[in-house]
Parts: sequence; structure tokens; C-alpha cells
Amino acid sequence: MTDQTALQYTEEHEWIALDGDVATIGITDYAADKLGDVVYVDLPAAGTKVTEGTVVGEIESTKSVGELFAPVNGEVVEANQAVVDSPELVNSDPFGDGWLIKVSTSRLPKLLTHDEYRALVGE
Repeated sequence: MTDQTALQYTEEHEWIALDGDVATIGITDYAADKLGDVVYVDLPAAGTKVTEGTVVGEIESTKSVGELFAPVNGEVVEANQAVVDSPELVNSDPFGDGWLIKVSTSRLPKLLTHDEYRALVGE
């Protein structure tokens, strides 16, 4: 289980775990719950350049379609094929096996702490 208090968050309901210059990115349990049962995930391929704030993927559920925004500038170094093959991982383990992409980045923008994010979503 990932220590959620050690992660950083965006107002678009993504979490970021930084390891050196690689940011692992996923959506929060709050976002996964609001989406409902995830049935399809479209992620950018490794080598794709991403720009902070732009749409880089799509998450479809039985209730709606959500967009994945890039929370950082950089280059995708890995997309989680397990999530593409088994989209329900986004619901069952959003902070673990349900991660979405890894991006090589030189810096993180201003992000929210765990407490700031929980306040944002009213928890």
C-alpha cells in the first residue's frame, strides 16, 4: 500500500510520486469512485512529450468519460500496460497497481499536499 501522505496531488484528482526525475502518476481513489467502474483506459505511449495541464489520456467508465491531464512537463517513459489490459485496477488499487504513467521531468509544479487535497474534496 502506498503511503498516500507522501504523495503530491493536483486539483484534477491526480497523484504524483517522485523518484529521482521520474514522476509516477495516477488518479486518486476519490476520482476513481466518482468515475464508477472503469472499463477502458487510453494512455500515451513511451516517448510521448507531455505538457503540464494538457490532456494526455482518457479513462472511460460505465458512468462517464474522464480525461487524464499531465501534471508535469516531460516525456512519458512508461505507460501501465496492466491498466490498459485490466482497467478495473484503477478502481481496485488506484494508489498501487492502478498507476497510469511514468514521466521523466526536471521539475514539479506547485502541487497539493495530502491534507490540502483531502480538504479540496471535502474529506
